[in-house]
Amino acid sequence: MAPWFSLRWFTPGQWQQFHFDHPLALYAIPAVLLLFGLRYLLHRGAGQRLSLSFSPRTSPRRDLLDSVLNRLRYLLPLSAFMAVALILVALARPQIIREQKENQSEGIDIMLAMDVSSSMTEKDLKPDRLTAAKRVAQTFIADRQNDRIGLVIFAGEAFSLCPLTTDNALVKQYLNQVNHHIIRTSGTAIGDALARCINRMRESHAKSKVVILLSDGDNTAGSLDPITAARLAKAFDIKVYTIVIGRPPKGAASATQTTDEGILKTIASISEGSFYRAGDVGKLQRIFAEINRLEKAPVRTQVYQDVQDYYRVYLYWALAFLLLALLLKNTIFGNILED
Repeated sequence: MAPWFSLRWFTPGQWQQFHFDHPLALYAIPAVLLLFGLRYLLHRGAGQRLSLSFSPRTSPRRDLLDSVLNRLRYLLPLSAFMAVALILVALARPQIIREQKENQSEGIDIMLAMDVSSSMTEKDLKPDRLTAAKRVAQTFIADRQNDRIGLVIFAGEAFSLCPLTTDNALVKQYLNQVNHHIIRTSGTAIGDALARCINRMRESHAKSKVVILLSDGDNTAGSLDPITAARLAKAFDIKVYTIVIGRPPKGAASATQTTDEGILKTIASISEGSFYRAGDVGKLQRIFAEINRLEKAPVRTQVYQDVQDYYRVYLYWALAFLLLALLLKNTIFGNILED
């Protein structure tokens, strides 16, 4: 910072940075100015004055010098006013406050289980089911800054691709690498995928544990029954949201008659989660938005303030003006007839 005697302390830019702890003291400055003005008006005609002149001879140059000397007499009341005004500024306590906010959240553990079987290349969702699911999932992940997120992929087998982590960029990087060729075994192992998610979360102490399972088919592979996996999830207080991706097969009288909904509805029901069907990208986005809204952990915001006081600067200036006033009082600029 600048030294106290710098004129920078009186610039508008500097004053805009200040927060005044007692701003009412500043309102007294116009009152002091008014008192000085009243004193001048009341004593202007009645006061005794001494005129300053260096020579009885008159000349334009001499008259100008005498006029300047007489006007310099106003330095004394001006210095006194500045001293009082700066004392009031110091009493207002000018401060510069720097705030730092820190958001704290208990967070939620979320495992994303994504079907990567060959049927996910169907194009009823643009550009295809898997790409649409990846894009919407990435947007969802970007909004979960305080949560741990992991990734499981499955087709005929299930693999844990990314463990629970708060590094959202890492999760999104793994998600970008997902494609329908990554698992060669055909089928849809929903039970095994759910078991992989449970295994990642069983020792978690998070307040809320969630699995989001996306698939477009019935359970046709794997060694673990999905109903058993759902009961395990319930035992570990894990809530499962199941999402069927794709439009109902042609020839089905209604969406409820498709073979891929029954098991996913049962899993959601057992684990006290919810079941959804995403027939288009817009619906899939709304589903993730709803899950995002339902699974929110309270965030506590702590504000740290670094407060620096600068009243001493203006006290030093006030003392300087006060000393100047006392000095002027004992020179030719003081009116000894009014003392």
